[in-house]
Amino acid sequence: MPPHFFAHRNKEGKTSREVFAETHRDMIKDGGTWLTNTSQSCSVVAALITTVAYASATTVPGGAEGGILALRGHPAFDVFTIASLVALCFSVTSLTMFLSILTSRYQVPDFLNNLPTKLILGLTSLFVSIAAMLVSFCAGHFFDLEDRLRQTAYPIYVITCLPVSIYAFAQFPLYLDLIKSTIITVPKRSYEVTSF
Repeated sequence: MPPHFFAHRNKEGKTSREVFAETHRDMIKDGGTWLTNTSQSCSVVAALITTVAYASATTVPGGAEGGILALRGHPAFDVFTIASLVALCFSVTSLTMFLSILTSRYQVPDFLNNLPTKLILGLTSLFVSIAAMLVSFCAGHFFDLEDRLRQTAYPIYVITCLPVSIYAFAQFPLYLDLIKSTIITVPKRSYEVTSF
């Protein structure tokens, strides 16, 4: 709609924005309810991941002797350390995004860019933190296995990561729809008459 039409009023004395807000009141209410439920569920998951990631980041495998880490320099230990730090940072980011959605006003303009962007950032950081937590889990258990058991651990790691992978693939279409709806702008209407 051209911007100069926003000031025009209909027979009832309402602007186009007021008519839009009235006719879409139920949609906004339903969208707010869905966002609240989604944010609450994801906040619980993000808080659990934050707790686990913090515990794994502060409790290093192998311990420390005289202030020097016992497994320092081992490649699996480096993977464990980086993955647990990534899981902690991204889970806190995810928790922050979902809490900012929960404290939102849920007004009509918020649904255009603000809330979808926060939801995309929250879901992205949640998926990254889940993946990093799984990598940290696998690297941490790699130290506990003897050399002869390490080959049997790989299928167990795959089975452990399988449910999360299935969930991520199931949610991927929703994730892509959210990104498309936020990034792609609605085409402007052409007022020129075209003949076929």
